[in-house]
Amino acid sequence: MLPPEGLDPQKLHGAPPLMPWQKFAEWIGMGDEPVVVRTWVERNYLPSQKVGKRTMVNVALLHQQLLEQEWTL
Repeated sequence: MLPPEGLDPQKLHGAPPLMPWQKFAEWIGMGDEPVVVRTWVERNYLPSQKVGKRTMVNVALLHQQLLEQEWTL
């Protein structure tokens, strides 16, 4: 599954491999619209996994997917 359009891999540089989806929203500059990020997780646009009761974004896998994408202008 491809990550959401417009998500810049450079924003993920230095992120931990797993991150709570709320913190991920803040990390990528969408802290004012966290429901959008939650929807991306629910629709499997972002790789995620449950850790206990928490839903975590798999930032390491997302970063890899973004780098492997073919970028066309």
